[in-house]
Amino acid sequence: MTNKVFQLETLSCPTCASKIAQILRKTKGVGAAEVAFISSRAKLTYDEEVVSVDELKRVIEKTGYKVIGVK
Repeated sequence: MTNKVFQLETLSCPTCASKIAQILRKTKGVGAAEVAFISSRAKLTYDEEVVSVDELKRVIEKTGYKVIGVK
């Protein structure tokens, strides 16, 4: 399992952070997902053999928020 932090554009509300986390948790290959409203960061634990960083970015961007960096 790999851990990465995705920096998102500023989230507009705590509910948005919660919804993004729920969608990420349902994504195949994701073991854990935490999205912090205040910092606009998504901390993910995922299996690189199942899902890629680009695929995770697309999942996040489908919620209406852009990924502006990955660490």
